Amino acid sequence: MARSGVWIERFEPGRARAEAWRGYHALSNAIRAELWPDWPPRPLPVLRRLLTTVPPVWGVRWWIVWRRGEVVGGAELELSGTPENRHMAWCDVYVHPDHRRQGIGTALLRTVAELAREDGRRLLTFATAATAPAGEAFARRLGATPGLVNQTNRLRISDVDPALLRAWLDRAPRDEFSLGFWEGPYPEEDLAEVCRMHEVMNTAPRGDLEMEDFHWTPKLIRDQEESLKKRGVERWTVYARHTASGRIAGFTEVAWDPAEPEILHQWGTGVFPEFRGHGLGKWLKADMLTRVLARRPQVKFVVTGNAAVNAAMLKINHELGFRLYNTVTLWQLPVEEALAYAQGRNSAR
Repeated sequence: MARSGVWIERFEPGRARAEAWRGYHALSNAIRAELWPDWPPRPLPVLRRLLTTVPPVWGVRWWIVWRRGEVVGGAELELSGTPENRHMAWCDVYVHPDHRRQGIGTALLRTVAELAREDGRRLLTFATAATAPAGEAFARRLGATPGLVNQTNRLRISDVDPALLRAWLDRAPRDEFSLGFWEGPYPEEDLAEVCRMHEVMNTAPRGDLEMEDFHWTPKLIRDQEESLKKRGVERWTVYARHTASGRIAGFTEVAWDPAEPEILHQWGTGVFPEFRGHGLGKWLKADMLTRVLARRPQVKFVVTGNAAVNAAMLKINHELGFRLYNTVTLWQLPVEEALAYAQGRNSAR
């Protein structure tokens, strides 16, 4: 794309020039401010660690768009090397608000779709947020189909009711289950069981997404942990074990980055179907929040995402004080349709 001094460049985090990093960083924070309006800007060293520690198995590629010496757009494409979901590729296309509706997003879409097709992928998936309505408008112009609506909910730590946490802890079914806690890397002797534990997330609602079950392996887990270590991110896991069978019945996980100390990210929470109805979800959440309150006074917000149709988890979160912060829609678009749109737009110019 060379019109009007605009061109697309492959961005390789480990080898990018200083000026490319500065431009990408400025663009990243402009998009971040639009998507998450009251989050602080991300410092360049934090962004650099984030992009240079992605495990190779995820096959992430990046591009940036230059215009008159300024980075005005970018894209990401994930070509995962795991056995599952080899038909699809996750992508993200973003253009600075001051440079939209000028064909930059379309050119980036063509770039990622061509590489996805070369890799044998037939479906692109991507997300848009309610705080940036231009993204949804672009998705609809493409003819993309919404696959799942997620609610991003946020809890102000100052709104947590300690009495509610105590009540949930007091009602815990300790006669049938016990809780355990892992901080940081999982113990080697528990790694196979941890893989089975994460299988519960395959029971989470997927809406109309054309997505297969995902299966963690010990190598994938260790790769993720190495990435977290390099980024300085802490992961805590609370799990519930069924006393009679010895099985892990459910778990909850959070991640905390000292570089962004006010925000705690709630990751997966799940209880296997056969163990539901005992109040394990409330017990797990209450135990984790009690630990956070005691050990991480820097945290002011907990942020989590839930499918809008996941009534059970939304009920627990709303009782804790989580409130809607943003709405994120996951879209699907066949690769060939993306290319047809991009080529049609180019031929019309």
